[in-house]
Amino acid sequence: MPGSTASRLPYEGIRVIEFTHMVMGPTCGMLLADLGAEVIKVEPVGGDSTRRLLGSGAGFFPMFNRNKKSIVLDLKQPEGVEAALRLIDTADIVSENFKAGVMEKLGLGYERLKARNRRLIYVSHKGFLPGPYEHRTALDEVVQMMGGLAYMTGRPGDPLRAGTSVNDIMGGMFGAMGAMAALAQRQATGVGMQVQTSLFENNVFLVGQHMMQYAVTGRAPAPMPSRISAWAVYDVFTVQDGEQIFLAVVSDKQWEIFCRAFGLTEMLGDPRLGTNNDRVQARPWLMPQLRARLAGYRVGELAALFEREGLPFAPITRPEQLFDDPHLRATGALAPVTLADGRTSKVPLVPLALDGAQPPIRLQPPSIGEHTDELLRSIGYSDDEIAAFKARQITQGDKPS
Repeated sequence: MPGSTASRLPYEGIRVIEFTHMVMGPTCGMLLADLGAEVIKVEPVGGDSTRRLLGSGAGFFPMFNRNKKSIVLDLKQPEGVEAALRLIDTADIVSENFKAGVMEKLGLGYERLKARNRRLIYVSHKGFLPGPYEHRTALDEVVQMMGGLAYMTGRPGDPLRAGTSVNDIMGGMFGAMGAMAALAQRQATGVGMQVQTSLFENNVFLVGQHMMQYAVTGRAPAPMPSRISAWAVYDVFTVQDGEQIFLAVVSDKQWEIFCRAFGLTEMLGDPRLGTNNDRVQARPWLMPQLRARLAGYRVGELAALFEREGLPFAPITRPEQLFDDPHLRATGALAPVTLADGRTSKVPLVPLALDGAQPPIRLQPPSIGEHTDELLRSIGYSDDEIAAFKARQITQGDKPS
């Protein structure tokens, strides 16, 4: 069962103003918010376009924008920029993921803001760190293709992006880590700094193990579906009724356990299979035999046997099936979330526990401009000024005025 929630989250009292959309920037703000920071999302009139995405983007907003407040400001109007500056003057961190140069054109670039507040931490999420590529338009798929990840994921001749926004999410994670490091540095020096994170360099970090594989072996790494595995049994097996399960045997001790559990005494005594490296070399003839021996089992039988013996295994699970995963349900790792149409669902919490509990959802994903009025009042605007802003579409509240 989950432990008790700590009375104070680590970043309580830290204020973050984010100018973000899509996944990378919002992930950074979500992590800081989950850890207690007050995160204020600045949205354009009409709201973040991520709210209206279809298909694979339909889950972006409810996933990456919990625990945040929403204020609407039209940054193309000087009054909107002035209100943003007043908000920033109250902040510890600014986070943005616009294209290079956009924040500077708006008058919200790092140099200007640093001159107003030397303690400010400014997190920029871009496609590329400064260099020859920095003005290119990047997407997760773009950097997966140019950064070797799609090559490694797909079959030979068929590059394939990973099945989730790995660079966007990890780029936001590194942005949050950079902000945390900058907060620690500021505590020592009293001065903030700029933090930069990027999709491309994140992707290169992900495939660094394969770069080093080439450096060590002198051989170009093969795509994962055709790689020479480091372990002999490390594969998906199709068994009774066409069901599939991933099974692994990654040590000599596990091989002994596996063979005894399945009555494979002749393989256990075969000198050609004595060590893991021997079994890797024997894969061309060993794997067909193992597949044939296991084909008559049901997935549930194999899972129960592998679990009993302490061997690695995994059912092949679809994302929608995770809502009913018994471990996630028992540990409270899925928390109630309210969708834009008022329906409720469950969303994964940040995957770490503090004193036995995962940081909770304190605020549901905000409606467009839900906190506009209270935030504008907090930085000195009168109700008449707020009403005038709404009339001129400089801002927008959750409810029409």
